[in-house]
Amino acid sequence: MQAQLLGYDNHPVDPLYGSLEIKRSALMTQQFNITLLPGDGIGPEIMAVTVEVLKAVGSQFDLQFQFQSALIGGSAIDETGTPLPEETLSVCRQSDAVLLAAIGGYQWDSLPRHQRPETGLLGLRAGLQLFANLRPATILPQLVEASSLKREVVEGVDIMVVRELTGGIYFGQPRGVFETEAGELRGVNTMAYRASEIDRIGRVAFETARKRQGRLCSVDKANVLEVSQLWRDRIAALASNYADVELSHLYVDNAAMQLVRQPKQFDTIVTGNLFGDILSDAAAMLTGSIGMLPSASLGESGPGVFEPVHGSAPDIAGQDKANPLAQVLSAAMMLRYGLNQPPAADKIEQAVLKVLDQGYRTGDIYSEGTTAVGCQAMGEALLNALT
Repeated sequence: MQAQLLGYDNHPVDPLYGSLEIKRSALMTQQFNITLLPGDGIGPEIMAVTVEVLKAVGSQFDLQFQFQSALIGGSAIDETGTPLPEETLSVCRQSDAVLLAAIGGYQWDSLPRHQRPETGLLGLRAGLQLFANLRPATILPQLVEASSLKREVVEGVDIMVVRELTGGIYFGQPRGVFETEAGELRGVNTMAYRASEIDRIGRVAFETARKRQGRLCSVDKANVLEVSQLWRDRIAALASNYADVELSHLYVDNAAMQLVRQPKQFDTIVTGNLFGDILSDAAAMLTGSIGMLPSASLGESGPGVFEPVHGSAPDIAGQDKANPLAQVLSAAMMLRYGLNQPPAADKIEQAVLKVLDQGYRTGDIYSEGTTAVGCQAMGEALLNALT
């Protein structure tokens, strides 16, 4: 698809930074190449809202975005026969950042595993060497009552889960379903980590904790799994380089229980691919809706991928019922972690808080006394909040 350059000539006065015309003289306009992966289900709807938000914030901060769309997941299967076309991976590699919406749907669930939408997502992570996944789970004051847990349990929760993304049981070999000598089918998956893989995700986690409250909990299953014992040993060895960070360890079963029992004890959590997948979703539900949570997947170099935690929700696709806020907040994470534009990220996050303060709610976070809106109307409210 031909990329469309989105430029901005009119620069309004920003309440935080004063005249942006004055700001322009101190900072030249910055241009960024962003690949959009709308994907399946509600993906195109929430992506459309997010692009408009990025245009608006870009006009206020002298940021120019060159957007280009590419196929992934089910839409790519229908169009090309593969969930991750080589053209998509090539376009992503040439970008400054990748914004992904959602993939998957019932119509592709019966395909062979190598052709399913989720395989495209794993391929994207591996192809861009994105080994670190940051998933925040923050209880917004406006949505405390949306949580299924008591207010006194969840109020004030602010957790960052740092998940290793390209190793562990999702990528280990051998894997597959094999026939034994006795003719019985046997499924095999291999959980494996090299010391270097543990060390690099550990450094990301310690650095992340250092910028937060200075507490890091490493989650493993070292009492049963040798790979987890290596994990614990390597994380503990790194601690000497981060004297300002308090390190603790929990077995994954206990960590899951503690997330529900006393979530405020956690600041930053670091764990492997499988455990991180499960725990980050559990932490997400503390907030009341998985539709509110963004994520960032980062590598040592090259573009990161920024996406909401939720799925493609095919049951409400095309009905203007989707919550776009997680996608919008993923764009804020893209600005903060991928493009080094924290003021613009702050502005988007403030706009989200403002529309929630104004009482706007999509169906997944609706409660009595608030105003029910659809995906497009929530987008319009965000644009009003930004300006």
